[in-house]
Amino acid sequence: MSETQQDRGVTIAADRLVKRFGAFTAVDDVSFEARRGEIMGFLGPNGAGKSTLIRILCGLLRPSGGRAEVAGLDVARNPERVREKIGYMSQKFSLYADLSVMENLRFFGGVYRVTGARLAERIKFAIEMAGLGGREDALVATLSGGWKQRLALGCAVLHQPAILFLDEPTSGVEPTSRRRFWDLIYALSADGVTVLITTHYMDEAEYCNRIALINQGRLIALGSPGELKRSAIKGNLFLVDCDDPGALLAALQTAPDVSDVAPFGPSLHLLLDRAEADIPRIEQFLAARGLGWTAIEPISPTLEDVFVQLVKRTSPVEAEP
Repeated sequence: MSETQQDRGVTIAADRLVKRFGAFTAVDDVSFEARRGEIMGFLGPNGAGKSTLIRILCGLLRPSGGRAEVAGLDVARNPERVREKIGYMSQKFSLYADLSVMENLRFFGGVYRVTGARLAERIKFAIEMAGLGGREDALVATLSGGWKQRLALGCAVLHQPAILFLDEPTSGVEPTSRRRFWDLIYALSADGVTVLITTHYMDEAEYCNRIALINQGRLIALGSPGELKRSAIKGNLFLVDCDDPGALLAALQTAPDVSDVAPFGPSLHLLLDRAEADIPRIEQFLAARGLGWTAIEPISPTLEDVFVQLVKRTSPVEAEP
């Protein structure tokens, strides 16, 4: 890591990272930087390459090409030293279900070589953070999903790492617990911890300082949620409420001035080349085909809109058979 990067507080630097498994390329020419105290989200569908990228940065997988530095260490040359300086919470639940809360904390304290008074202090912090006061002797198997994930986070930061990798930590956790988990992430970020988190929840990605959109192993966009929305959505976005979204979807795909139309729950998101002046033409187009609607109104783009548009622009066009 260069002195310039260090001066800017860069804690993670990836340069043209590639990871191949045989003929399959899971990570394809990915470059980015993350700074001290930043929450960077990696957003993409399952199989996009997010978890593979995390494992490379944690020193668990050797890259096929490119290089990466974490905490000033080359992940390919010094994987063991990298793992000493980071916290890692895997996609799969990593605690021991047949051990108690306290036994798990003591075990991971030993793994991270945290002992004596410092271990007692860090265990107290983890229990308070997870909201598990009074449940120290409870078996982990008896805890709810939200408590388990907060305990896993507590175990991952027992050694006070400066960098934290979270691989889809809230997958399968109910919304209230997810919000509580993010409160903990914000607190760690405020203390200067760099957090790199992967998720496929579009609403969760809004909580990040910056988002890296990943598709088919490639980094297709990088920026704050606001920056991505401003740069990716070319035109004006509308919500179409109707009783038969399937019929309107098929019709609007051939309508004039329509850049894109996509289903969003029971409604449609309609992207027009121009502004509200196009709406009368759309209404005339639908009425001429005997199609009804209850509302067509302008809306602000979501990250899902951004992702849909960017995937369409960056995906290779398949040749006709």
